[in-house]
Amino acid sequence: MLKQAIDLPGVGNARELGGYSVGDGQIKKGVLLRTAGLSGAAPEAIGKLRNEYHVRTVIDFRMTAELGDLPDPKIPDAQNIHLSVIEIEDYPVDDPTLLKEYNKCSDRMSLFELSYNAGMLGPAQYEFFLLGERGRKAYREFFRILLENDPDKGAVLWHCTDGKDRTGCAAMLLLSALGADRETIISDYMLTNEYNAGRIKAMQQKTAAYRMPQDKLDALMFMSGAVVEHYMTNAIDVLTEKYGSVEGYLRDELNVGNAELEELRNKYLCGAKP
Repeated sequence: MLKQAIDLPGVGNARELGGYSVGDGQIKKGVLLRTAGLSGAAPEAIGKLRNEYHVRTVIDFRMTAELGDLPDPKIPDAQNIHLSVIEIEDYPVDDPTLLKEYNKCSDRMSLFELSYNAGMLGPAQYEFFLLGERGRKAYREFFRILLENDPDKGAVLWHCTDGKDRTGCAAMLLLSALGADRETIISDYMLTNEYNAGRIKAMQQKTAAYRMPQDKLDALMFMSGAVVEHYMTNAIDVLTEKYGSVEGYLRDELNVGNAELEELRNKYLCGAKP
């Protein structure tokens, strides 16, 4: 089984933050779950989320248009909350007509070309999530939910479509809040490439004959299920430059100050490192 995995048939990129070493302790297991979309979850997965993880809250970071025909399944005793991090109209593009064409694209390569040319893909991608008004509001609410949750009674699960970008930024922020070092944060982010290895390999084979600059190739693989390390390191560096640290961003934008950090750590950390 892949590192950090939780076995949820029909759910991609399904894993947890539990077990990571943080300072002199570690993150509690089974209470902080991150996944890709849940619409394909098998009955067995729904049963595990209810009976093994006792999920109390499911947070959906997808765009409104992404919900469409793929709504989250109902997990008994759990609350489903939609917190859109970004909508198409939020992207700062020079030619707004490109955004109107976004939902009309009938194939993935056309969608990629449009997105790339509009500047919607690349190292600045996560800046749109973290610094935009909608994203700040969504991540602020994410932490409010975490602070109100009692991990002794059940888990919180958050996801988007692929469980790697909007979900990955949430994981980065939470790991930072819990005191994880940069190596742990980046390692957790990069796990997506192991979970999506099949999809990534298929796209690499399909595009082997394409000739394109490395940054465009990175963007293509990113859109095909991969993560790119410098996308996340850029996001962390931007927050550090603008706010002094990720904790500065948490404090100034998400209302997560020292008292809240202490409460999060009391709730979600345990024991000394083995």
